[in-house]
This record gives sequence, structure tokens and C-alpha cells, in this order.
Amino acid sequence: MNKIWILMVFLLTLGGKGMAQERLISGKITESTNGTPLAGVAVQVQQTKATTNSDQNGEYQIKASEGDVLVFTYLGYKAVTKTVKKQQRIDVRMQPEAMLLDEVAVRSPHKMEVMAAGVTLSRSRVGMPRQPVSESYKGFDENGFISPLKEALSTFAADVDGASYSNVRRMINAGEMPPKDAVRVEEMINYFQYNLAPPTNGDPVKIYTELATSPWNKAHQLMRIALKAKDIPKANLPASNLVFLIDVSGSMFGHNRLPLVKSSLKLLVDQLRDEDRVAIVTYAGSAGVKLESTKGSQKMKIKEAIDELEAGGSTAGGAGIKKAYQIAKQNFIKGGNNRIILASDGDFNVGASSDDAMEDLISKERESGVHLTVLGYGMGNLKDSKMELLANKGHGNYAYIDNISEARKAMVNEFGGTLFTVAKDVKIQVEFNPAYVQAYRLVGYENRLLEAEDFNNDAKLGGDMGVGHTVTAIYEIVPVGVKSGVVGTVDPLKYQQNDKAPVGAKNGELATVKFRYKDPESDKSKLQQIVVGNQAKSIDAASEDFRFATAVAEFGMLIRNSEYKQDANFDRLVARAKHSKGTDDEGYRAEFIRMAENASSLVKTDSFDKENSK
Repeated sequence: MNKIWILMVFLLTLGGKGMAQERLISGKITESTNGTPLAGVAVQVQQTKATTNSDQNGEYQIKASEGDVLVFTYLGYKAVTKTVKKQQRIDVRMQPEAMLLDEVAVRSPHKMEVMAAGVTLSRSRVGMPRQPVSESYKGFDENGFISPLKEALSTFAADVDGASYSNVRRMINAGEMPPKDAVRVEEMINYFQYNLAPPTNGDPVKIYTELATSPWNKAHQLMRIALKAKDIPKANLPASNLVFLIDVSGSMFGHNRLPLVKSSLKLLVDQLRDEDRVAIVTYAGSAGVKLESTKGSQKMKIKEAIDELEAGGSTAGGAGIKKAYQIAKQNFIKGGNNRIILASDGDFNVGASSDDAMEDLISKERESGVHLTVLGYGMGNLKDSKMELLANKGHGNYAYIDNISEARKAMVNEFGGTLFTVAKDVKIQVEFNPAYVQAYRLVGYENRLLEAEDFNNDAKLGGDMGVGHTVTAIYEIVPVGVKSGVVGTVDPLKYQQNDKAPVGAKNGELATVKFRYKDPESDKSKLQQIVVGNQAKSIDAASEDFRFATAVAEFGMLIRNSEYKQDANFDRLVARAKHSKGTDDEGYRAEFIRMAENASSLVKTDSFDKENSK
């Protein structure tokens, strides 16, 4: 009898342990030395392997049972473990690891590599390396002021990438100013959606213009050009043939890489309809098919395949891209949305890997009608220059995903714009009237410039626009008669008349804006144009969206220390952004304001430190 009682007690005790109920554990993760919130920290339940990441405020939530062990990991910080007891909130303070100034360790499950610092590695006040040592950004010279008497036409490919903004935000949130080549001002501006009415006449795109005084030089003017793509209800979007091309190499090991890729793509899977299809191709040392093309209705099957992915090995990116195009073409949907979604840090190191080799590969494949969307992940190893190149040459777009909120923006909030093209090879050409314009400067778009004759050449690539997207470009204009130090001078010509009167008609037309685009299934472009009058408003009387866009442009010039920033000022741009925030349901504009305030503080602190170190 006693034995039976002992057995029953044992079974009850065992059952009680097995039935320990999960509950929601939440908390905040901060830096131990200064209390700064840490975004993107990986939080894992050791027993169940459930994983989440902290948000931009350092907050996290995860389900766990009493007795479970939570493991907190973050690149550059010592791992922390906490045992769940009866509490519902577990706050964590993480301590930086000491690292050598001239090297950084890159950890993977299979290897440890130590890379020499390829760029200058500065240190933060807590002794941590502040700038990544192996990120690559394509250098460029800023657009200067041009006289319309010498070049009356300005031509560029319209583009809607926003990768630079989220990448810059990641660095500033980490307490570090970005390298100037990481700051592409046009991508900063185009990260935001603007309140423009879509076309109603059947055209895929509608054009808007606006002219106002410049907030950073009141003698100058700013001309805004904006394109708005048509909206299409989700139910009316064409069927999708998607191929997830996922980098599972060793460089993708880490909480802000492959685990974030998985979470991002699962958000996208939730948006799929029954008529959509998804295949999964992975690459590390070689390329392989993880999941054959599967109906969107089989969401659990797709998510299970994503969950099974693990990082390790070298990076055969070229082989992966070839395999993805092969699968996409095998399952091609005529009249549908045929697209590869590449998720990687861009660190290709096996096979075809140089920028030129990647460009040749994509240029051959894009004629298949398969578009390429590029999602960049990771920090410290991001090959931004390669990722941007792939998207530009692959009739696609490029987004940098630094946290789950950014993934939701790309995969849910802007689902149609990210994945469904309504106009391709969009180009803009502006002719300035020298009767009113002494000089002009395109703010940003340095790597999108085209020759004047490229505008009418349908063989030359432009930018792509997705459902509901906007493209914004800003020109800074020096009016005729204004003495400006930013406009260069040349000596009188020896072999031509120097007293020749300026050309151009005083007809009230400041400029004529033309834009070309192709329908997604067409190779022949269509043309539209609009005239901009010579009546500039004060910046305070300009539209809400224009004022906010100028604040973002001013911010971009300041953080890259542009030689054209003139009288740009953090305090004034922040005040203007606050007054033009408008409807901000998702909080993107409020987030920009906080980031600009943080950047201003960083600049002032760095200036103070430099002054006192002399």
C-alpha cells in the first residue's frame, strides 16, 4: 500500500512539473554602463528554443515556464542567463565585451575568424568598437551646382529604395554617427510615404511639383518633384510566384541576421493568398532547394521550412542567385508577379562574387521577367554596395531590415509597394529655364544619374515603382540675380563671346519636368510632362509633406557633413519636422524626429570631446 502511495506521489510530482504553465515574461534590456536601451538583442528560452528580439526601446516579451532559463545574446556584449521564477518581469543589463582596437571577432557555429580592420575603427565611451570593420559602402561625390547655360537638362532614374535610412537609424540608435558614404539623401527622403492622390485616369503614375524658399539658404529655392503610383486592392493583385533566396552561410549567424530573416519572411507568408506560390532556395558553400514551389494556402508547411534553417559555411551567392532564377522561371506565371526575394548580408565569398560579376549575372537574368527584391540584414559585415547594385540591376528594390518593426513595414504595411511593380524603368528629366535659374543642384540621386540621351533610350534602365509608392526628388535652385558663394565661377572665355546675353524666355516657366515609364509587361516607354511656374512660396506656406521632406534632406546633408549644407541646422529642421509631422499612424515620422534629436546630441558631444582633447 505504501509503495502505491509513493508511486502516486511521484507521478503527481512528475506531472506537475510537466504541466508547468507558460506565461508571458517581459522586460527591458539596457547597456550596463549608461542605461541605453539595446535593440535587437536575441532572447531565447533554453528549454523550448523559442526566440524573440528586443524592440527599439529595449523591450521584449516571450512565453516561458517557471524554471526555464532565458539566454540573452548580443554581438559585442557578454551573454546573460536568467532563470524564470515567480516574477513576470525580468530586466537585464548587458555588459560590453573588451575587444582589440584593430581586430574584431566574427562568430559562427563552425568557426571563429579574426579580420583585420579594413576601415578606421573608433571606440565608444564604454570601450567598445564603434564602427564596423567590414561593412562596405560605395563612395560617391555629391552633385554640385550646374548652370543651365551649360547643362539645361538634368536626367536621373527614379528610385524608391529606403535602405540607407534604416541603416543610418541603426547606427545612430547604437550611439554612432554613420560613415558619410552610408548616407544617401534620396533614400532618406523616400523612406517615407507622402500624402498624394493616386492617378485616376488609368495611368500607373501621377506627377506633382512644388516650389518654395530653401530653409538652409533663404536666397535659394527648392523644387519638389513627386510621383505617386496607383493603388490596387490586395484582392486584385496578380498571383505571385515567389522564390525566397536565403543566405544561410556562417556570416548570417547571430540574432540580427538569420533569426530576423526567419521572422521577416514569416510575416510575408501571412500575407500570401491561395493563388500565390513560394519556393525556398538556400545557399552557403553551395545552393540547394529547401522547399519546392508551394501554394500560399500551405502556410504552416512554408513556415516549418523557414524554421528549420541554420547558419554555417561559406557564401556561394552567385550559385544561389542562378538557382533562384531557375526555380522562378520553372514556375513562371504569365501576367503574374514573378519575383526573387534575396535575404542576405551580401558577403559573397565563393564563386562569382565581385560587383562586376554580380552585375553581369543579374543583367543576363532580368530579361526573364523575374524581378529581384533585396533585403539586407546584419551589422558589422553588411555589403551595402553589393546589395544596392543587385536591386538596381534586377528590376527591384532594396530595403535594410534592422529589426522586426522594419520587417513589418516592408512585408505588411508596404506589401504591395515592395512586391508588385506597376511601372518600371521610370526616368525623370528636367529642363531649366536660364531666364530664371542661375544654377541648380539635384539633392541626392548621385548613383542614379543618366546622360540626357538616355531619357529617350528604352534600352537604358530606370527605377521601378510598386503599388501605392511615392518617389520624391528635390532640386536646390539659385535664382538669376542672386549672389551665392556656392556657385562657382570661371574666367572669361578666350575663343568665344563673353558678352553674349543669357538665353531663355521670361514666360513665367521655371522648368519643364518630363518623366518616362514602361508598363511592367512592355518594353516601350510612355511620356508625360508638366510645367513648373516661377512663383515660389515661403517654406512655411509649403505643403506639410514638402516641409517634412526638406527636414529629412537637411538632416541627411548634416550627418554626411555635406559641403552644400550651407546654413543647415539641427534645431530648425527638428522644429520644422515637428510642425509638419501630420498624420503619423505608424510613428515613422515621430521616430525620425527622435533620431534627429539623438544625432544632434551625438554631434555636439563629439565636438565637445574633440575640443577638449586638444
